Amino acid sequence: MVLIKEFRVVLPCSVQEYQVGQLYSVAEASKNETGGGEGIEVLKNEPYEQDGEKGQFTHKIYHLKSKVPAFVRMIAPEGSLVFHEKAWNAYPYCRTIVTNEYMKDDFFIKIETWHKPDLGTLENVHGLDPNTWKTVEIVHIDIADRSQVEPADYKADEDPALFQSVKTKRGPLGANWKKELAGNPDCPQMCAYKLVTIKFKWWGLQSKVENFIQKQEKRIFTNFHRQLFCWIDKWIDLTMEDIRKMEEETQRELETLRNQGQVRGTSAASDE
Repeated sequence: MVLIKEFRVVLPCSVQEYQVGQLYSVAEASKNETGGGEGIEVLKNEPYEQDGEKGQFTHKIYHLKSKVPAFVRMIAPEGSLVFHEKAWNAYPYCRTIVTNEYMKDDFFIKIETWHKPDLGTLENVHGLDPNTWKTVEIVHIDIADRSQVEPADYKADEDPALFQSVKTKRGPLGANWKKELAGNPDCPQMCAYKLVTIKFKWWGLQSKVENFIQKQEKRIFTNFHRQLFCWIDKWIDLTMEDIRKMEEETQRELETLRNQGQVRGTSAASDE
């Protein structure tokens, strides 16, 4: 058995704008997760082409012993809390798979994302068979809804309900911001449809851990997209060439942070 949920995140930006914003925000959030011998190690970041699909491939290793639940740390062998993330970014479609060498085929997280120019109203954009689609729980994330944010994660300068972009004049997002978007076809709009499939086969812990991971994915998606919108003035003028240069610099900085043991903040990184 696997646990599948589809998270829908509506944003007041275009699909084209989001491509740059996503990559910028992933690089920034990765630095906030790294330090003290833990965090994210980038092994590969290169173009790929296979089976008619082409885009950017990344392979990262997550050293996250302190980030997993205590009940898993208690029984997990030393060195087993290292996760490999492989991502194929063929934008506007992206696929990310997280695995663990210790658990092998008994564990994986797969995140498939379609970015569409709508307000989250499309059904089964991932083309699942009807029987599987019936089992999928749909979760709507509202980036302006503070009640969806864990109290410990809240930051006023990353609150779309308070933020207004100087460069684009977008925001602050009121309680009815999605309805306002729907009524204004001239305003950029899009939805990230994130299908998350989780398998954790460990007797006595399967359901507990699968639900824990899905809860964490929702938290990550919520925090990440709130940051992405509130950072719009930092990335809206960047090109893809600027982003690739930034990723190279970030890769070097992550290695330095991990090795120096410098601990930074706890903002959540994205999946891709």
